[in-house]
Amino acid sequence: MLLNKPHGVICQFTAEGGHRTLKEFVPVPGVYPAGRLDTDSEGLLALTDDGRLQAAIADPRHKLEKTYWVQVEGIPGREALDQLRRGVTLNDGPTLPAEARVLDPPPAVWERDPPIRFRKAIPTGWIEVRLREGRNRQVRRMTAAVGLPTLRLVRVAIGPWALGELAPGAWREEPVPANLPALRKSRPRSA
Repeated sequence: MLLNKPHGVICQFTAEGGHRTLKEFVPVPGVYPAGRLDTDSEGLLALTDDGRLQAAIADPRHKLEKTYWVQVEGIPGREALDQLRRGVTLNDGPTLPAEARVLDPPPAVWERDPPIRFRKAIPTGWIEVRLREGRNRQVRRMTAAVGLPTLRLVRVAIGPWALGELAPGAWREEPVPANLPALRKSRPRSA
């Protein structure tokens, strides 16, 4: 199943630190997130009761591509995008090269609650980043490393699954595509 995780929700069903949890949005017992989105991030999260499918989605060895729309502080220039495309060095080592492009016009996304902080003197821009690895807060750390701090991060795709028109907090069942060799033998929970 796929969920559009709202901002401020932790990627677990058990309460911790006063944050909202997945339990508030997914009334289906026995499913778990396949991968994570940090509390400040929004967007597509896959959930399953199939351990093999969960591992195939989350394990970086499978290199399942994940796509993010990122609102950054500053105007993304060619040099910053080229750095993301080559890979950047973070405190835990170099990243793999990412696909990165400016989103112009900005994507039509829902209003965030709470809204992002705006500074009158500093413009913002949107970029699309596609990764095949998944380190902790990787996109945020990569954009900061190239001088474009992340203000808002929305994951819009995980491999073949896309967020589409799924509203924040809403979920839908989604089959495992037959053309994914690493995932073919696993099946999602049925409704």
